[in-house]
Amino acid sequence: MKIKLETLQHQTDALTAIDKSFPGMDTMSNDPNANYIYANPLIKYRYNDKANIDIKMETGTGKTYVYTRMMYELHQKYGLFKFVIAVPSPSIKEGTRSFITSDYAKQHFSEFYENTRVQLNVINAGDFSTRSGRRNFPAQLSEFVEATRQNTNQIEVLLVNQGMLHSKSMHHDDYDQTLLGGETSPIKAIAATRPVVIIDEPQRFPRGKKFYEDIKAMKPQLIVRFGATFPETTSGRGKNKVTKIDYYRGEPQFNLDAVDSFNQGLVKGIDIDYPDMPEEQASNLYEVKQVKAKELILSQGKKEYSLGVGENLADVDPGFQGDITYAGGTDHELSNGLALAKDMKLIPGTFAQSYQKEIILQALDCHFKAEEENFLRPNSGDNAPKIKTLSLFFIDSISSFRGENSSKGWLAKEFERLLTEKLKRLIGRYEMAIDDREKDYCSFLQATLRSLQSEHQDVYAGYFSEDRGSSDADIQAEVEDILSNKEKLLSFKDKDGNWLTRRFLFSKWTLREGWDNPNVFTIAKLRTSGSEISKIQEVGRGLRLPVDETGHRLNQDEWQSRLSFLIGYDERDFAQKLVGEINDDSPIKLNQEELTDDMIKLIVKAKQKIDPKFDEDQLLDDLDAHNVITRSNKFKENVELDGQTMTGYDALCYLYPELVQETKVAKDKVRDKNSKDSTTVKLRKQNWQQLKNLWLQLAKRQMIKFDPSVNQDAETVARNVFNDSDNKVFVLQSPQMVHQEVVTDSSSASVRETQADYSTEYLTMKYGKYGKFLKILAQQTDLSVNLLNNLMIKAIKRLRNNTNYINEKTLGNLIRTFNNQFNERIKTSYSYEPLKFSASTSIYNAKKQEFVDSVPASVLGVYQSNSTSDEKYLYDRPPLRYDSADPELKILQRSYGPKISVFGKLPKQAIKIPRFDNGTTTPDFIFKIDHGNKPIYLVIETKAENMRLGDEEIHIIQQKYFDHLKGSGVYYQMATSAQEVHDLINKLENRELN
Repeated sequence: MKIKLETLQHQTDALTAIDKSFPGMDTMSNDPNANYIYANPLIKYRYNDKANIDIKMETGTGKTYVYTRMMYELHQKYGLFKFVIAVPSPSIKEGTRSFITSDYAKQHFSEFYENTRVQLNVINAGDFSTRSGRRNFPAQLSEFVEATRQNTNQIEVLLVNQGMLHSKSMHHDDYDQTLLGGETSPIKAIAATRPVVIIDEPQRFPRGKKFYEDIKAMKPQLIVRFGATFPETTSGRGKNKVTKIDYYRGEPQFNLDAVDSFNQGLVKGIDIDYPDMPEEQASNLYEVKQVKAKELILSQGKKEYSLGVGENLADVDPGFQGDITYAGGTDHELSNGLALAKDMKLIPGTFAQSYQKEIILQALDCHFKAEEENFLRPNSGDNAPKIKTLSLFFIDSISSFRGENSSKGWLAKEFERLLTEKLKRLIGRYEMAIDDREKDYCSFLQATLRSLQSEHQDVYAGYFSEDRGSSDADIQAEVEDILSNKEKLLSFKDKDGNWLTRRFLFSKWTLREGWDNPNVFTIAKLRTSGSEISKIQEVGRGLRLPVDETGHRLNQDEWQSRLSFLIGYDERDFAQKLVGEINDDSPIKLNQEELTDDMIKLIVKAKQKIDPKFDEDQLLDDLDAHNVITRSNKFKENVELDGQTMTGYDALCYLYPELVQETKVAKDKVRDKNSKDSTTVKLRKQNWQQLKNLWLQLAKRQMIKFDPSVNQDAETVARNVFNDSDNKVFVLQSPQMVHQEVVTDSSSASVRETQADYSTEYLTMKYGKYGKFLKILAQQTDLSVNLLNNLMIKAIKRLRNNTNYINEKTLGNLIRTFNNQFNERIKTSYSYEPLKFSASTSIYNAKKQEFVDSVPASVLGVYQSNSTSDEKYLYDRPPLRYDSADPELKILQRSYGPKISVFGKLPKQAIKIPRFDNGTTTPDFIFKIDHGNKPIYLVIETKAENMRLGDEEIHIIQQKYFDHLKGSGVYYQMATSAQEVHDLINKLENRELN
């Protein structure tokens, strides 16, 4: 299996933001060293913090991809070729190295930047070791510093962690070797190259602290910081104390915060699980009263217990099992690695082996629940690619996993026993399977059991910091697989067709940062991590969206993916804290006392997506009319609204739910599985049965059959595009001079930009060969190379044989114009042809010919709202699930007349109508209208009034599909408001529409 990197919209948006924020090149400088071949060209406003760039991206959304592609972009556009990537730790350094040097990343970037390669130079501890009494520079440092601009196809990248960057080795100037003809200090030699510095995890490099001073010592012309968290600065004292995030220009140039990442489905949803505990055990807790390097003081009630270094916690309470002692030191750790802090609470029962076994059992249940769904892919159509399922366990200590003399620790033995029992039960369930996919899964389980019972099992593996120097071949093979063989971990079979069964990984926090695998579906913590660690960081190893066995990344619309995160009882408030962290990441802070300017701007911006004419005056007039605010925009204490009394703030949220949608994570994105909140929505089967006859027809699969004329249409469109009658397709590409000025005020900076041609020479294709131009054109249009070649020859002849027209802009224009015109031409040139089989969807089991019992809440909508019950609705309510406040929520909140027998929102992938341009689509609502002996089914697709590009295509696709069901009483319509739906129902009830 090969991972396929795909360009995602939010990553493209980040790159666009960087491009707009980039200060531009200083081509007018009088600096005599401007053309120094060992250094980057000069950047405008270099060495100025106000010109530096901040990119805020949540964990799991691909910041490493963005800054890697940024280097290619800056090299291609401006000739910048020396970059330093500074990361906090060796593990993050290893993760970055693994991505940049991976075959799948190289293949992906070569499609955009052919013949351009990244030379990655990694500085590690030990690289400066003295040989034969001489102190020499590492070869990779010399490679980076002494590379020149003359190699125009190579980007030089130096990757270093902050500990290495701060080391004496980087700052010494007494080496027996020189760089650039005179530099004897590594840090000064790097500074001479005028690098662009990329900082990963900027909160670990706060300005004014020692690690940032090391960044400054490299004298970067430009710094670009990437991270989910940025450092904070504090000014003033006491009541005047103000803490704010330290952005270079006062705000990030791109902000993909945690709320957006979860609500837009860019990361997995999260389920929090923990085994409950009897009240007697739960109340037996000890508080850390004082913690010093050599002494720990615990208290319970009025009693205090003092422990010195090496003394056992079991002496205080026998519930502290596992031979845990106080290790002390500057980190104030227990022997199991738990860092202690004042006021921390310890529950002895959570340290017991029996309690850890409970977490393991629960983790295995979560793992195999996800694995069965990911392997079998129910409701995804026939032969949907399988998804490998991985689980990650964070444990107390290496000794519980690996015993002495290559033996297994108690935890490994217990895990094997529990896993063996689980496998045998599952195999018993699938042994008599008839379905081919279920037979395949049984084979996978049997192979897992055989491996687990063999001398050298290959089902679970561990990676600990102590493993780095191990001479054990089995351990080294495990470590290599975990750290470097991501694609092997994601694959089901090796090249010989044998099952790859490794999918359970153990670590003692070594994998907490830097390492990631998109197919981690379960993380189990068999020990608490302390209260100071970010909850988002803790779940970060499992947030990335999964890939299937073809390497394709599955977005949440294609396949709903969730991370099960298991913790101990002592962290039972984890979900609440995680939601708090996510919501705190929103740049807009909600004020429940008054309507602020930021809240007004947010609501207006959200409403304008639906109604472009909506403005601040309209908002304030509406709030005045509902008596929500005073003249000074303070919220009133009591507001009567729809028969309810509420505060002015609650009334605002009721009238404008967009406010909460934009600033709060949706409720089901983080779920506490021990709470009573439902994570699924139950179907009202008696109501769905009224739609059974219709669904028997909808379940039958349809094939798109294009008209015979389509191939001729493609050729006709291609000829029209190449004729270029309006002279907009074939264009000359001139190098652009980007003129930018950094405009600053007291709190922020912005860039003002203009562009102009600066050369009479033209840029032609960097692909070198004309054949590559044709190959890309053929791939992107599905036209034959022979046809394209003939059309290209005629076009160039028409342009007086000027081959300068063969450039990247022309290529992009040809692809975009052809695809737009061809899709426009064929969007009605096909029909739906029914097939002889039915297929399951998110709402219907085709094999059993019955509706499912419940659906995940998220497939009905990201958001929820309280509502009254309605016996006609297709699901249990309240609450109502919806994706947009207008028109979806307004449609759901209306009451309907007696002729409406059932109605409701359709879940994602409930019908799966094939699209002519690939993929499927499902409309939003269905209403059953009593109409004598023959009912009418009104199917509604909702869109905003200012429809986006593509909305009209969806309308045409759905209209064509439902036209063939008119004989069954199906009426389809696109609607942009609740009133429009209401009017349609009235007309159908009164027989005013055919």
